[in-house]
Amino acid sequence: MSEDLLVQRPEGLYCPAGDFHVDPWRPVARAVITHAHADHARRGHGAYLAQADGAGVLRARLGDITLQPLAWGEAVDIGGVRVSLHPAGHVLGSAQVRLEHRGQVWVASGDYFASAHADERNPTCPPFEPQRCHCFITESTFGLPIYRWRRQAEVFAEIDAWWRANAEAGRASLLLGYSFGKAQRLLAGVDASIGPIVTHGAVESVNEAYRAAGVALPATQTIDALDKAALSRALVVAPPAVHGSAWARRLGDYADAFASGWMQLRGARRRQGVDRGFVLSDHADWPGLQRAIVATGAERVLITHGYEAVMVRWLCEQGLDADSFRTEYGSQDGEPA
Repeated sequence: MSEDLLVQRPEGLYCPAGDFHVDPWRPVARAVITHAHADHARRGHGAYLAQADGAGVLRARLGDITLQPLAWGEAVDIGGVRVSLHPAGHVLGSAQVRLEHRGQVWVASGDYFASAHADERNPTCPPFEPQRCHCFITESTFGLPIYRWRRQAEVFAEIDAWWRANAEAGRASLLLGYSFGKAQRLLAGVDASIGPIVTHGAVESVNEAYRAAGVALPATQTIDALDKAALSRALVVAPPAVHGSAWARRLGDYADAFASGWMQLRGARRRQGVDRGFVLSDHADWPGLQRAIVATGAERVLITHGYEAVMVRWLCEQGLDADSFRTEYGSQDGEPA
């Protein structure tokens, strides 16, 4: 429809009224970015607009870009469209894009964290803030009833117990998680008194941006900084790509585990070939998606990626006008969510 504030284009989601794109996957003149994960923030755009907290990560990943950072809730006019960014609770700087034009309000959520537990939040970034709107554009990465996150305190208690048992047995604990977002959430949640914490270089470079933004993380060290005895008691946080690598073999005798929402399924744990799987996601679970959508008050909902068909059917059963956009979101450098 011509009055739609966002439409599909080959380059990505396009706002005709303002002549800009949101999280485009092909080069465009002007891009509004929800967050710095690789499937949403790509190189080659003429100008970028993103939330200020995540500017450091965005620049670190994309290099020398023309970037306009925006504070939470700060509004700018782009071609007559009022644009503002609001917390999504997914990773540092992750934002929902609110568009207002001629009495219509649309919100593109990007990726966001919400769960069945209304008081739960990602401790490394501001929590998801529902925005009232006419049309809500949402992900559905975990849009199936099987995905219901447990309390984070329970999951971290299990991680700490696993690490402590390994340390007592003289084994390093290799904990795998996406280097931007998941790794920092793991660091913020574990009990740092158990032993030293080692991070892979890909994780530590992102840690620097988090610390610069004021996020409290425990002290971390490089693998070369510890002797064999200290390394045998360490928690080692690294991206999944190091699994089975020469870098991992430097740990000597170690146990390994994966932290991801996909670990909810036993088959996913077996395919990763790790000792343990901890169910911890930075995305909304099934109840969280439902709660977030209802909180917007939107009568129209568009799904960008995930279990689109399931979510569209459920929304239509609730009496909403629901459909999906065909997008290229959903792959974070091939690493689990």
